[in-house]
Amino acid sequence: MIDNKVAKSGLITIDLKTYLDPAPVAEFDLKDYLYMEYVLREKDFREALGQHDWEQYRNKNLAVFCSTDAIIASWAYMLVATYAAGTARNVWFGNKPDVWLEAYRAGLEKEDWSRFAGKRVLLKGCSDVQMPPGVYLYAANRLLPVVDRLMYGEACSFVPVYRKSKNKTAAAVE
Repeated sequence: MIDNKVAKSGLITIDLKTYLDPAPVAEFDLKDYLYMEYVLREKDFREALGQHDWEQYRNKNLAVFCSTDAIIASWAYMLVATYAAGTARNVWFGNKPDVWLEAYRAGLEKEDWSRFAGKRVLLKGCSDVQMPPGVYLYAANRLLPVVDRLMYGEACSFVPVYRKSKNKTAAAVE
């Protein structure tokens, strides 16, 4: 009979991809609304936003950014959020990778990290979803105060990251 030591170990595996809001991300580049791609003209900008098809962002996470070095007033981002309200699921500042990170953070914020108190936790390393490194950093910051051990990878092959020392102070695993 085969003895499954991983199942008996009490190891809790967390697959961070489960925290992602599954809504797709659409991008809104302010560059396309600037005069010569560098100057924001309020009247023209407001008119263009009024004629824009906001319905294309229905139930999507909207990434709002400017891909040029133009200086954009804060009210311009607020105005885009105003027009996107009611159609976009969320409106965030940044490009697509920035918004993926924000969407993960929003999902991770809902977690009750105290349920991992004193546990051995493994953050799953292999996934069919490309995970931004910031997601692992964010999860580690939430787990370190409560877990007994933190690891990265797979149950059969992991990298030890943290082990609570006997005197209750943090200790990185060397």
